[in-house]
Amino acid sequence: MLKPFSDRVSGLQPSAIREILKFTSDPEVISFAAGNPAPEAFPTDVIAKLSADIFREEPINALQYSITEGYPKLREWLRDDLTKKGLFHDGDQIVITSGAQQAIETTAKILCNEGDVIICEDPAFVGSLNAFRSYGVKLAGVPMDDDGMMTDKLEETLKANPTTKFIYTIPNFQNPTGKTTTLQRRKEILALAEKYGVYVLEDNPYGALRFEGEDVPSIKELDTKGIVLYCGTFSKTLAPGLRVGYLLGDSEIVAKAVVGLQTSTVHTNIWAQMLAYRFLTTVDFDEHLERLRGIYRHKCKLMLDGLKAELPEFISFTQPQGGLFIWATLPERFNMNEFCKGAVQKKVAVVPGNAFTADENAVSHSFRLNYSTPTDEQIEKGVKILGEAAKTLLV
Repeated sequence: MLKPFSDRVSGLQPSAIREILKFTSDPEVISFAAGNPAPEAFPTDVIAKLSADIFREEPINALQYSITEGYPKLREWLRDDLTKKGLFHDGDQIVITSGAQQAIETTAKILCNEGDVIICEDPAFVGSLNAFRSYGVKLAGVPMDDDGMMTDKLEETLKANPTTKFIYTIPNFQNPTGKTTTLQRRKEILALAEKYGVYVLEDNPYGALRFEGEDVPSIKELDTKGIVLYCGTFSKTLAPGLRVGYLLGDSEIVAKAVVGLQTSTVHTNIWAQMLAYRFLTTVDFDEHLERLRGIYRHKCKLMLDGLKAELPEFISFTQPQGGLFIWATLPERFNMNEFCKGAVQKKVAVVPGNAFTADENAVSHSFRLNYSTPTDEQIEKGVKILGEAAKTLLV
């Protein structure tokens, strides 16, 4: 019998989030399981106008093949913006990717051999974990506390895994926990990466969506050795369907990423890149971001207030200062997966925490909630149902 799949993908499992989302096809199910931006955040009228302008003024440029590195005007805008923010250093370069996901996947593609180690926060973003797994790497998870990745455990993991290629982290409003890594921890992560000779892959899809507290310098901003690679995206600040992200880092690494992209997508959708550039240069982007922050500030507070009022006191949850997610944790005596199954049967969907663990067989007592996608009415109703489910299922 023919073996249908390569070793690289034969062990990959369907995303637990996508499996949960199957239940949300039932119109009665309230989904806290997605991770989509709020529909009301999309500047649809502006995008429609800018698209019409592009196809009226330079249709061939929007429809023809383009260069792998990305739309030059967008790359120049990014270079200027990132330089102002202290992220673009001498010797750096930028390549435009199909969302941050492609930047993450391409980093593994160009740096890792099968059997190499990638160290990540535990829990971590499932899309990145599966991208890494597809290259046959070993994932080594490092637990988090309220300050981010625990750096004493990180050093132990680095010592135990000499074939580590890079440390993967989402320092701002992490997916799935909503936690933000403190400045001290960021400095410690960078120092350990320098000490053990590994890269840091800093993923920052949510950083612009801070609605409380003060910004924390990025790890890339602190880097003086050229060992931090930085992933950015317009998926959460403009629209995810555009699939426009980027990888920033040492020019030699970015040059190799360009070669890697030439064997896959050739280049990111050029119309989408042109649209992003026009939006950034014709719209007050700071004002646009402030409007988004207002939306997420309101939605987060609404969900947090509901959780405080409806959930039993023994369920703890994070209180993010930005981003899209809240992380709730049950006492160890309860079965989290059974609770999540029971909740969806009562018409509320959340994502089980073991979808985000580096070890796919690990036990988790947590689950992720998303507040950006549901309406206010769904948040209020869904949290009440979740509270009722907790009181009846967790006994």
